[in-house]
Amino acid sequence: MLGVIKRKFKHVDKDTFVILYKTMVRSHLEYANSVWNPHHVGLIEAIEKVQKRATKIVSSCREMSYTERLKHLKLPTLVYRRHRGDMIEVYKILHGIYDKEAGLTLERNEQGITKGHSMKLKTKRSRYDIRKFSFSVRIVNNWNSLEEQIVTASTLNGFKNRLDGFWAKQEIVYNWKAKLTGAGVRIVTTFNKQQ
Repeated sequence: MLGVIKRKFKHVDKDTFVILYKTMVRSHLEYANSVWNPHHVGLIEAIEKVQKRATKIVSSCREMSYTERLKHLKLPTLVYRRHRGDMIEVYKILHGIYDKEAGLTLERNEQGITKGHSMKLKTKRSRYDIRKFSFSVRIVNNWNSLEEQIVTASTLNGFKNRLDGFWAKQEIVYNWKAKLTGAGVRIVTTFNKQQ
């Protein structure tokens, strides 16, 4: 898809590129990301390289670093987008947007919640990577670190806006090697060397 954009559009301005990239390229990179979310640094970097290469199409950005290009184009890293996508999926599951018969069920932590919000999830223990990085395990710490006003938003768009505001100052938004930080966040993505 990047090749198509390069061949068909010789001089792409910032706004045109963002529209083309979001519709033609990023949609492919994010397809079913809640299922296949990578956790090895080599795989994460390989996916991020697609966006890194794409942002060089805009001539005004070619001399900038990747982080500067993302800030200039107002495009977040794909790592951040996967974390955000996970939180949106959790919101949909917990608020019954999906059919309960067909959807995944997440176990709520009903025992004496003293910190955090009223929709906390139960932490699950796992020893093996195949379980540790599965959707229902990796999302717990990030979800539990959110504030009450975010998780109890009345609409999905309200949730997205509040989540974006809550995570707006996170370094991971424009630096794919950074980790989510903040109250109670222990990021589940570890950058292991690929064997």
